[in-house]
Amino acid sequence: MTALELAQQLKVKFAGLVSDPVEFRGEITLKVLDAERMPEVCSWAKAQLGFDYLVDLSSVDNYGDDPRFTIVYELYGYGHRCHLRLGTDVSEEKSELPTVTTVWRTANWHEREIYDMMGVRFRGHPDLRRILMWEGYPYFPLRKDFPLSGKPSDVPEVAFTRPAPLEGGPFVTIAGGKDRIAREPRVRLPEPDALETNSRLERRKDIQAAHGPVEKKP
Repeated sequence: MTALELAQQLKVKFAGLVSDPVEFRGEITLKVLDAERMPEVCSWAKAQLGFDYLVDLSSVDNYGDDPRFTIVYELYGYGHRCHLRLGTDVSEEKSELPTVTTVWRTANWHEREIYDMMGVRFRGHPDLRRILMWEGYPYFPLRKDFPLSGKPSDVPEVAFTRPAPLEGGPFVTIAGGKDRIAREPRVRLPEPDALETNSRLERRKDIQAAHGPVEKKP
């Protein structure tokens, strides 16, 4: 049994709720169109298709789009050794969906991290509290509108934060480089459009080819 065949079974079982499987670089992804039914879909995938391990649960901020958030479930079955990815969308207005801790206990910390970093709540979670930031912290650091240097905050008698100096930063990427290496984050120096490697004046040859040499000041 392949991951695609298992995905097709899930699609047939939940016709109209689960999208057609999409394959990219050997990995299969399905979209669950109603986030409220994620526990039902996940429970069936575990019990009937053998996806007994939740590898990861992550979130994507589709900043500027609606729905704003995509929640991604990475499933694996030890018996058949197949991987399957499920995704579902959640609006910023709602920012909530049911927990899957009743399906996989390992979802506990994953859901807490998403709640802490992205602000998406998981209804029915047995202990939904922040896992990295302190209770009362007013922001969600992995949202795309959260600045790299952080935001100042002050919770009396609890904690405070100040904008952090970005040593060597901020870091930027070059859009559309010829390969992944060319798109690695680079330090942007004060000079306009000067993308440098490790704060040196010399550009790498692939960056020179794409953007031209840096003019050194006398």
